[in-house]
Amino acid sequence: MARLFGTNGVRGVANSELTVELVTSLAASIGTYFGGSIAVGRDGRTTSSMFRDAVVCGLISVGCNVYDTGMLPTPALQHSVKENGLNAGIMITASHNPSEFNGLKVIAADGVEASRSQEAEIEEIFFAGVPELSPWDGIGTVQQLEVLKAYQEAILSHVDIKRIRDAGLKVAIDPGNGVAAFSAPGIARALASRVTTLNVNIDGRFPNRDSEPRPDNLGGLQSLVMASGADLGVAYDGDGDRSIFVDERGEAHWGDRSFALIAREYILKNPGRRVASPVNSSRALEEVVSGAGGSIVWTQVGSVVVSRKMIEEGIPFGGEENGGIMYGPHLQVRDGSMALALVMEIMAETGKPLSELLGELPQYYQLKVKVPCPERIKRAVLRDLRNKVDAPRVETIDGVKLIYNNRSWVLFRPSGTEPIFRIYAEAESSETVEAIVKENKSLMESVIDSLS
Repeated sequence: MARLFGTNGVRGVANSELTVELVTSLAASIGTYFGGSIAVGRDGRTTSSMFRDAVVCGLISVGCNVYDTGMLPTPALQHSVKENGLNAGIMITASHNPSEFNGLKVIAADGVEASRSQEAEIEEIFFAGVPELSPWDGIGTVQQLEVLKAYQEAILSHVDIKRIRDAGLKVAIDPGNGVAAFSAPGIARALASRVTTLNVNIDGRFPNRDSEPRPDNLGGLQSLVMASGADLGVAYDGDGDRSIFVDERGEAHWGDRSFALIAREYILKNPGRRVASPVNSSRALEEVVSGAGGSIVWTQVGSVVVSRKMIEEGIPFGGEENGGIMYGPHLQVRDGSMALALVMEIMAETGKPLSELLGELPQYYQLKVKVPCPERIKRAVLRDLRNKVDAPRVETIDGVKLIYNNRSWVLFRPSGTEPIFRIYAEAESSETVEAIVKENKSLMESVIDSLS
């Protein structure tokens, strides 16, 4: 059977790969599967209003009642689904993808993205043809639902507001013209002595920087931190479920650093607990968690898998190397603003600047590259690679990961959304990681060529 869902929902170029017709049919399939009351939210992309209308039409056509939450961050929609006892939610977003893309994330009743098995059942309904439509007098209803205030209050309930405010922290925020602008500044103002912002106007073209926050595209935030004397800066992706940080010196840090910091502090307060994370996460995470008295449960790549593992095994904390933090006491989903509140609490409790806190973590160098690969030969490429490579420790949880004795590793993983392989590598020096990537990229290209 063909697939619709990738690593994180359904995505495609709007009006090309992702059409109104497809979205309407998919929404009807989702409504047929979950039934009942379903929340619908959207990000600020140019095509999100169009697809919102398509989703609503699909849902009410099969008798679902729709709660329209408007524009908001994905984690705010997820929180609202669980807190309001709804059957499901649909978030219209392509997260960090370029502006021409859009997509759908399906949220189950527990507020977490639908499991892989649920995705498969929805696809089965979709590919079976048009779902059974309701009679004219049985179509669903549509009503507005305000959720942002309750979402912000929920985040703040998990940190010591007074202690953070007493620390007098100054924060700079860059939502990147995305929907984190609806929540992040308000949460920061409840905790900080001063908040400055940039790129807070919603613009689905993402004119000021890519919707994927990276250290190499945060020059504006870095300048704002320095000019305003901020203690930290935080940048969000397009739908607000991920954030990465800039320290008081203006240095931007990859998401794996803030993830390791928050994980360490959580385990220090809760020794013996476990942390869920995908196999492409840094060794730094494993070292700080084990050093603090905890352990790692490794998963496949994808926030859905990590979240579901947390629920299945009662794991209270999880995250990804891209800055996605999943704080179970709040909700087992990525939440960029929950990450901000937790980092501010750590700074307030320790009295240390962010640069010092991050400087205490083990330092590794990571490199990620893409290698084009036709979908039809991905399985064969993995099989041949496994036969050609070797290391003291080999893991096949997701792709093939080679772990070496010199504290380095490389992971070959087929993308779930694009016709590419991703190669992730990590080592203690930039020279070593570059050499690892160069050697293994050449190997992968030769395997792909031999099978093409």
